[in-house]
Amino acid sequence: MRDLREFRAGKPRCYPDQTVYAEYACAESGLVFRDLDGGTGLLFSVASQTRRIHFGAGRCSWYPQNNATAARLASDKYFTSLILEDAGVATLGGEYFFLHERHRAHRPAGHECEDAVRYFTTLGATAFVKPLSGSRGDFAQVVDSEASLLRYLGEVSKYYDSILMQKVASGTEYRVFLLDDEVVYTARKYPPSVVGDGVGSIRELLTTHNTALQARGLSPVSLTADNATTLDAVLPKGERWEIPGRMNLSAGGMMVLEAPRSDAALTLARKAARALDLRVAAVDLFADGDGDQQPIRVIEVNANPSIRLLEGSNRSDLILKIWHHTFSATGLLGV
Repeated sequence: MRDLREFRAGKPRCYPDQTVYAEYACAESGLVFRDLDGGTGLLFSVASQTRRIHFGAGRCSWYPQNNATAARLASDKYFTSLILEDAGVATLGGEYFFLHERHRAHRPAGHECEDAVRYFTTLGATAFVKPLSGSRGDFAQVVDSEASLLRYLGEVSKYYDSILMQKVASGTEYRVFLLDDEVVYTARKYPPSVVGDGVGSIRELLTTHNTALQARGLSPVSLTADNATTLDAVLPKGERWEIPGRMNLSAGGMMVLEAPRSDAALTLARKAARALDLRVAAVDLFADGDGDQQPIRVIEVNANPSIRLLEGSNRSDLILKIWHHTFSATGLLGV
């Protein structure tokens, strides 16, 4: 087996991870990889002797074995929640709200910005909000006052047309990655953090952290009022300060290959993927709550998940397994 690092070497930071993995998998599978966009990795083909399939970065799916309808439904967090609840899968629920007047005549009443403020009060004026079809943790955060909600709505509306608002929930967060009914890996999620240098305050460290996030097209960290008093503290060199909220790898979070304590989480993840008719799915869920009193609840289901964790964890064998499934499902390899 060739070393994955050979295929990563010399690629710019903006080069898509999955394109690296596809080229690597092609070399191991006897398939022909062709870049079609001058070496950017944004568009490429994979061919056998009898068939050619095209792949693209951005909003294109890396997993054509997921049908388009299933993948699109999974990208809408509200639709996903309804489908899962109908199948008996516990979720975090929530309500959706639109951010612009455009197309208002084509949607039911009760889902406008003014309705969002009213719903917010029913949740005790504290809620978790995120774009309805967002990804990578962008604009996923807690708001804890009407003023902060209104600021959030104004900012997120520059980039998205709708949001999901949910009651704040907590628990130990896991990702379960499935190919059909097989659990390929499970990972525990940890929040991002800043590391003290003994000089700068937490506020200054967060400014640097936020600059890096915004350079990657992600929203900056937004903290609730109860965190504000700690921001002027100076951390000793090497000490970490966890940033509450989103745990996405793209937003600076950390994932470690680790299984939840109970197989019930895996059973629920399989049930969620089946309900959505997804052959490839990354199911994010809360499990292992305090005293295990909280039920296992699905946070969301990703039909086009990143697998960058596997490269960082030296599990190129699993990268090959996932791409082999794709190649087989599309007829590029014999099953």
